[in-house]
This record gives sequence, structure tokens and C-alpha cells, in this order.
Amino acid sequence: MIQAKKRFGQNFLKDESVTEKIIQSMSKDDLGIVEIGPGLGDLTRKLLSVEKKVAAFEIDLELCRYLQREFAEAIEEKRFILHCSDVLQKWKEGSLVEYPYHMVANLPYYIATNIILKGLADPNCRSLIVMVQKEVAEKFAAKEGEKSFSALSVLAGSIASVELLFEVGPESFEPPPKVTSAVLKMTKFRDYIASEEGEGCFENGTTFEQFEAFLRTAFSAPRKILLKNLSRDYSGEKLTQIFEELGIPRQARPHQLSVSNYHLLFNRLQ
Repeated sequence: MIQAKKRFGQNFLKDESVTEKIIQSMSKDDLGIVEIGPGLGDLTRKLLSVEKKVAAFEIDLELCRYLQREFAEAIEEKRFILHCSDVLQKWKEGSLVEYPYHMVANLPYYIATNIILKGLADPNCRSLIVMVQKEVAEKFAAKEGEKSFSALSVLAGSIASVELLFEVGPESFEPPPKVTSAVLKMTKFRDYIASEEGEGCFENGTTFEQFEAFLRTAFSAPRKILLKNLSRDYSGEKLTQIFEELGIPRQARPHQLSVSNYHLLFNRLQ
């Protein structure tokens, strides 16, 4: 029996009804699937049963050996490609795979936000269905005006429609975590960086990293006035002028602006 390892933040999903809900919520198309952290392969087995081609990334070498035995036939038929490596290291080389894909993952809480942001930034990733801590899911799915609206909400809402599908209790896992989880779906309608096929978010050669840094400043003190937060990095006079031109109240808090207003503000400040 393989035991969950704390150093990898592992909690194995054991509730078959949850994996079935995830399968039902997936896009009905022919794109490949990238599964991050397949664990004991419960979701992998269902993905392969609905004739999906799956590429998986598993960092735990003991689990990799188990998956190689468990899915030997699918590996031989090239329906299942198992990468025994750190997915974050793979992203440093570019896209995870060379074709458009949907990401599916039960993510360790300590690394969930980083992996979601990498998926959103990967031009080959067309959608994400991820299980994360409920509070993280709420931050990505929050809308303008809600208290949970954050930099993560803006980053996700800039390029994807975001939906919190359902909650998953601790009893659905082995070992049970101390928090409630939630399944989040993000369907991208554009990329951050413009490609030949469509438009991206940014103007004047600015980048995702610059926008991310701008949002970190904007939400550095979420309950304080946005103008004061931004004045740490930008001229107060310039900020006041741009706020007036865009019709943004000077007393506005960070969660009160829309995604589009954040892009207008960012582009003007460049």
C-alpha cells in the first residue's frame, strides 16, 4: 500500500462520485488531456475510459513506478504518456506539450496557485479543471465588488471564464485534509500574449510578469485605498490624473475595480 507523502502535499482522492463529476464537467472535444499529479490513477483510469489521450506529470518516483505497472497497456498503446518529473521544471522549457490541451489536476495546496498561473500563461493550455483549497478557488472565481476579489481574480478573468463547480469535503480523501476543497473550471477565451490567431491582453510590448507585479502592488493592502497602494510604485500626480480620466473614484478599494479597468489603468501607467 502506497502512503501519501507530506513533503509532496499528497491527499489521494478516493470518492468515485467526485471523479465522475469532474469527467462530466470536461469539454466535449478531441483535445488531449494533461493531468498533473495523477496519484494512484483513479481519475486517470476514468479519463482513459472515455477515450481521452492523457499525458501525466508525477514527481513522486514511487507513484511513477506504480502507475507504470498499473497502466502498462495504455502506455504501450501510447494512449497514456507518463512523465516522471517536476512539472514546474518542464514549464521552464516552454509549453508542457506541443499541442493544445485541457489541464486536469488534484493540486497540492502549497503549490496550487503557482501551477494554475503557469497553466493560464501556457498558450497551449485551453482550459483547466483543478481541485484546490476552497479559499484559493474563491479568490480565482471572485467577481468585481466581492470581498474575495484579488489579483488572482484579475489574472484569471483577463483571459478565461471562471466557475467554481462544487465543493469537496475532507472525507473524500485519504488521508483527509484539514480544509474543504473545491473544483474550479477555467475556460480560456484568449491568451495573455497576442498570437497570429488572435489578440492578447497587453499593449506596447508589456508582459504578463509586468502586469502581475502591478497587481501585487495594487492588492498589497486589499482593504486600503487603491490610489495609496499604487503610489508606492507610481507618481501620485500621474495616478490622480489617470483615475480622473478613467472615471475611477479616488477612494476606490482594490476589489471595487473591474478586470477591464485594471487593464486600462495598467496600460496608461506604462
